[in-house]
Amino acid sequence: MPLNKVKAFLDSHHVKYVVISHSKAYTAQGIAAIAHISGKELAKTVIVKLDGDLAMAVLPASYQVDLESLRRKTGVREAVLATESEFKRAFPDCETGAMPPFGNLYSIPVYVDETLTDDREIAFNAGSHYELIRMAYADYEQLVKPEVMEFSTAQVAQLVL
Repeated sequence: MPLNKVKAFLDSHHVKYVVISHSKAYTAQGIAAIAHISGKELAKTVIVKLDGDLAMAVLPASYQVDLESLRRKTGVREAVLATESEFKRAFPDCETGAMPPFGNLYSIPVYVDETLTDDREIAFNAGSHYELIRMAYADYEQLVKPEVMEFSTAQVAQLVL
């Protein structure tokens, strides 16, 4: 069901894409590993609240949102991560945590970290924890018209002793 909404939207705009099925995974880095996709090319959707309103922060799986940077760049007073209970109702056709980065389909603004613009193609959750869509970043940007800015930092693996 979730995939159908995104596919219908892409098909209606004659966009080329590939659907990638994988075993169930919940973290962006886990999905990247299972699907054999670079963590930099897998776009994860993080739901944030900017002055209380939901927004999508879309960035590489191997990066994390710098909320202070996002707050400054968007000009809001407060930028925080949204809780599951705060955003779940906004995505009734998606599994929690697997929202596709198409805020335009859900009337939610989208902010893309500029690091994704370096990728020729991106892959992202298609509304479930077992399917991805891979498509040209240029097509994604043309369809979604996100605001592009720098708001992420590369995740640093922590060494456990």
